[in-house]
Amino acid sequence: MSDHPVLLPADNPEPDDAFLERELGLAARGIELVKLEGRVFLRFSGEVRYEGLRVPYRLVPGRGVLAKPSKWRKMDLLARRELIEERTNEEDLQRLHAETEEFVRDIAEDADEFGWDPMTFLDVLDELETSEPAEYVFQRISQRLTHAAEREEEERHAARTKESINLAEYPRSFEVASRMQRKFIALLGPTNSGKTHRAMEALAKAGSGVYLAPLRLLALENYERLQAARPHGEEIKVSLITGEERRLVEGSTHVASTVEMLDTKTPVEVAVIDEIQMLADRDRGAAWTTAVCGAPANVVYLVGAVEARRAIEALAERLEVPLEVHVLKRMGPLSMEPTSVRKLSNLHRGDAVICFSRREVLMWRDMITEKGLSVATVYGNLSPEVRRAQAERFREGQADIVVGTDALAMGLNMPIARIVMTTTVKYNGVEEEEIPAALARQIAGRAGRYGVHEEGFVAGYDDDTHQVMRALMKEKVPPVAATGFAVAPSLEQLHRIAAVTGETSLVKLLKRFVHNIDVPDGFFYPRITEEQNERAEWLDTLPLSVAEKFMLSLVPISSRVPVLQSAWEHWALSLAKKKVVKLQPHPNPQHLFHMNLQEVEDTCRVYSAYAWLGYREPEYFPSIELAQELAREAAERVDAVLQQQNSAARRRQGSKPGGRPGAKPGSRQGGGKRR
Repeated sequence: MSDHPVLLPADNPEPDDAFLERELGLAARGIELVKLEGRVFLRFSGEVRYEGLRVPYRLVPGRGVLAKPSKWRKMDLLARRELIEERTNEEDLQRLHAETEEFVRDIAEDADEFGWDPMTFLDVLDELETSEPAEYVFQRISQRLTHAAEREEEERHAARTKESINLAEYPRSFEVASRMQRKFIALLGPTNSGKTHRAMEALAKAGSGVYLAPLRLLALENYERLQAARPHGEEIKVSLITGEERRLVEGSTHVASTVEMLDTKTPVEVAVIDEIQMLADRDRGAAWTTAVCGAPANVVYLVGAVEARRAIEALAERLEVPLEVHVLKRMGPLSMEPTSVRKLSNLHRGDAVICFSRREVLMWRDMITEKGLSVATVYGNLSPEVRRAQAERFREGQADIVVGTDALAMGLNMPIARIVMTTTVKYNGVEEEEIPAALARQIAGRAGRYGVHEEGFVAGYDDDTHQVMRALMKEKVPPVAATGFAVAPSLEQLHRIAAVTGETSLVKLLKRFVHNIDVPDGFFYPRITEEQNERAEWLDTLPLSVAEKFMLSLVPISSRVPVLQSAWEHWALSLAKKKVVKLQPHPNPQHLFHMNLQEVEDTCRVYSAYAWLGYREPEYFPSIELAQELAREAAERVDAVLQQQNSAARRRQGSKPGGRPGAKPGSRQGGGKRR
């Protein structure tokens, strides 16, 4: 600070600040006094030289902001001078120059890594008109370079990913199947056309084979079917393999399996892929794509709806596999009832009442049992064992009516005389919408079991639902698309992407799989489920390998049920800590009796999911047999509770003279207007 008094001309011809700039010689020292953006500040100019670069700069030092204009105007000339002198000492000038030199060096080195001209980023140091201190300017330029680097790296990784995985070559990834001389036989037709029976007969006669089911229940049903078959006078040795269960028979020649559990490395004579129209399923279609491309069988039976024909033909042509197509007709007629059911008293033995939620199923069951009819109950939350036990009660005549969701539409061969729809509106995960014609027909097709009933009938409970169902039964079902077949990522593919990109985040690996792999003509198309992606985000916060995260993202347990989601999170956290999770029998053998139906169902699902994990990580989830035993106990308890509730409702009805008059049930009446 100068000790000299401020000397002003008598008439003060210059503004105060201009006089101070000249008096203190700021311009000669490369300093400007600036008023901008509601601030009065100092800006230092200079030049940095680094390896042939000449980088001029005009920057505000850390202490360069002096005041707001309103405060500056109130300061006298002496106070202004003292503040300027304090903030423009040599130490401030040198500090800013040194910081700028270091920044220029860092940017130049980073830019050089990518082969960029550093002046692309540094030019602005001499052009900025801002009151921001230099450190913020440096941050913005660094972020710009970082973002450019990220884009460059993203493009490089995208290119490497595309080079590493080409979906046009997907069929060749199944080495055994692609080397075999395979033949496809498509057996297509509606429900009750005998297509599955024909395929299973061929499978039973073969020396070796595999049955691939969409559901554990169907795998179990056809496992027992093969066990009972005696095509050559001797029993067939069959193993059952699902995600949650293994019944391995030494020397087995046949396997009944869920489609996701296909063994692509062991050649067999015959494979049966059931419900082939599931190729179009949004979440699980990729498993059918894998089965068609990778089933290592001399003859592959493709069994399902006629709407899948075009898709099957396209796949056969692409895979260069000869195809034989048989279109079968329904063995008994299926007719709409002339009018709707309208009253509970109009329901009768042999009816199947269809709803689209667990809550509605239980509500209708209670109303029907209160009319004095016995009811079997089937819905998706039930384990395969319980569904089968309930179906068996209906088959054997212990239950007059079956009430269920569209879970009845797939498998569960039952002697249903008439399908009664309570609604044609179903929640799709986002909103309620009218069911497609394909599902309406598949459900309706369960009526009129061949060999039990001469004809099947379909009706709506109320008039609106009846009319919508009539229209859906006449509507033409669109064919399954003949391109865009879903392919889910395999662990091998994710490891390949990780190897070329260095990426370990499951979310990012899945994203690269979906967006960056080579999809030359779109015939095969990468897909992941929304639930898998959501799980991946959380799993990326844990110290797990890519393989562990990928495995955990596929655990078959609902994230929408808090108790199930909590169990899944506990298992993931335990695996991250490399902590063994052992199950113990409950200290109170009667504990299941104190749970409500929902709690016992969820308990069963938790144990089944634990078994699934145990087969994949037995070191950390070793209690597989106990889990299966506990799941069976819970399933038996669920079945018992359903029977008890059924009996209790009928007892209540029996205690009421004359019973209760039929009421129009349901909170969702009239299955929606035709659109």
